[in-house]
Amino acid sequence: MTFNDTYLRAARGEKTDHVPVWYMRQAGRSQPEYRKIKEKYSLEEITHQPELCAYVTKLPVDQYDVDAAILYKDIVTPLPAIGVDVKIKGGVGPVISNPIRTKADIDRLGEINPEQDVDYVLKTIKLLTEEQLNVPLIGFSGAPFTLASYMIEGGPSKSYNKTKAMMVSEPEMWFALMDKLADTIIPYVKAQIHAGAKAIQIFDSWVGALNVEDYRIFIKPVMDRIFKEIGEEGVPMTIFGVGASHLANEWHELPVDVVGLDWRLPITEARDRGLTKALMGNFDPSYLLADWSVIEERTKKILDMGMQDDGYIFNLGHGVFPEVQPDTLKRLTAFVHEYSAAYKKQN
Repeated sequence: MTFNDTYLRAARGEKTDHVPVWYMRQAGRSQPEYRKIKEKYSLEEITHQPELCAYVTKLPVDQYDVDAAILYKDIVTPLPAIGVDVKIKGGVGPVISNPIRTKADIDRLGEINPEQDVDYVLKTIKLLTEEQLNVPLIGFSGAPFTLASYMIEGGPSKSYNKTKAMMVSEPEMWFALMDKLADTIIPYVKAQIHAGAKAIQIFDSWVGALNVEDYRIFIKPVMDRIFKEIGEEGVPMTIFGVGASHLANEWHELPVDVVGLDWRLPITEARDRGLTKALMGNFDPSYLLADWSVIEERTKKILDMGMQDDGYIFNLGHGVFPEVQPDTLKRLTAFVHEYSAAYKKQN
């Protein structure tokens, strides 16, 4: 089978024949086949069965004809390996029974050995990249702030009060936790690359809760270290978070290849701010429930902005949610491919 490297070329800012497209959370909740699997298995059980996990990861590639797959797993997957007691609760998310409260809690955290601790993840990647996929597989990890927010709050939060309070009032403790998480993320991600992942995305889902000054002081140094060390592997790297438009320039200064945008920041505005790297985004997933005429109009507008420069990847501004019809995503993918191919042929 012919390998489709359009996503990789766009991520590196190279010319492509069409705009590549994939969707965050494309594997999972909106797919009937997945819901049938979930009647029998939990998320954790799926990810621990490489053949089943590979099937779930590949499903949207087959159904939607997207230009990249993203590994099906959870953001907290590496945390049990370092001693975090985390469970995924349906309708809630990750819940942690031993939250971080003291420096001793941080000191007790162990080290990850990916080949032993998350061997099932690496087996899934090898299955996909050696036998099944004709598009790049994107590996991923949560970023330190987002992982720390779960570890400190004990689960999902809307305010991140405990997390931010520790950050500003206990900076020594905070930086110790950031270093510990970087020491976990770097080998975890590198192992994914060595197993066959062709690109990496770091999800800092909740870092938009911070202002620019706090980001520069408490987050940017560890992110710079993570991307520099992962960058040694030579695969394209993307950073993405929600509600973080005010941090777009900070992200652009990191050694990343692609800056992911949610729907709050138009692509042309990002370019006007000086973002010259490849951009990914940024269709509002809520619009996927609208009539096709609305979806097409909004998509054209985003594509017309994105295609002004090489290095653009079409995606949603956040993940697919359960009510979205698979046929809508299939139609949207085909439209992005056709509309962008016609534009690129003429220009």
